[in-house]
Amino acid sequence: MKAAPADQIRLLEVQALDARLGRLDHKRKNLPEHAEIERLSADAAQVRDLLVAARTEESDTAREQVKAEQDVDQVRQRATRDQQRLDSGAVTSPKDLENLQREIASLAKRQGDLEDVVLEVMERREGAQARAAELEQRLAAVQTKVTEAEARRNSTLEEIDAEGFTAAKEREILAGSVPGELLKLYDKLRGQFAGVGAAKLYQKRCEGCRLELNITELNEVRSAPADEVVRCENCRRILVRTPDSGL
Repeated sequence: MKAAPADQIRLLEVQALDARLGRLDHKRKNLPEHAEIERLSADAAQVRDLLVAARTEESDTAREQVKAEQDVDQVRQRATRDQQRLDSGAVTSPKDLENLQREIASLAKRQGDLEDVVLEVMERREGAQARAAELEQRLAAVQTKVTEAEARRNSTLEEIDAEGFTAAKEREILAGSVPGELLKLYDKLRGQFAGVGAAKLYQKRCEGCRLELNITELNEVRSAPADEVVRCENCRRILVRTPDSGL
């Protein structure tokens, strides 16, 4: 393949822009904020699950408290009615009086037991409420950190995209001045060799594979016409000669 030396030099400029675009893409994908947001989002999900559990417990204990208070009220009302019967003198039979007094005593004990249940349920409800309030604060704090990290990420991505847009336009213009066949070969090689399709021969060393050419290889490059597109014998990339090649 033949290409003017100036065109081969421009190919190196295209390669430099492609390398720049590659670095920008790598930076875009590996921003520290990506991992930070992922970690914070996982933390938020965990806190959110705990919050749902606390709120569920709070709701359950609220219903349990209402039921326990209703039970206390029912026993209290029955005890009040029995006490009124006892105080009214309507019950005159000694046996009935004894049964009534025994029932009043039993109801008093029952009421005490139920009131203890109400207190225990109230304590559990208050504990659930406290946990829910603390978890709401934790969740808000984590979500604030997520928002801040997303803002930093988005700002950096905007900068990267702006730089990438400029580099891509420069690449488009510059690539348009490179002969089509040469550019086609370069793109093919770039796809095969980790994004590097053309490399400078600098001080007898290929900057693509970083290997120094042996004397036979150097003589072949020296003897090649200036417009011939030469390839590195080691990595097969396009090898571009410059005044710094050391030939």
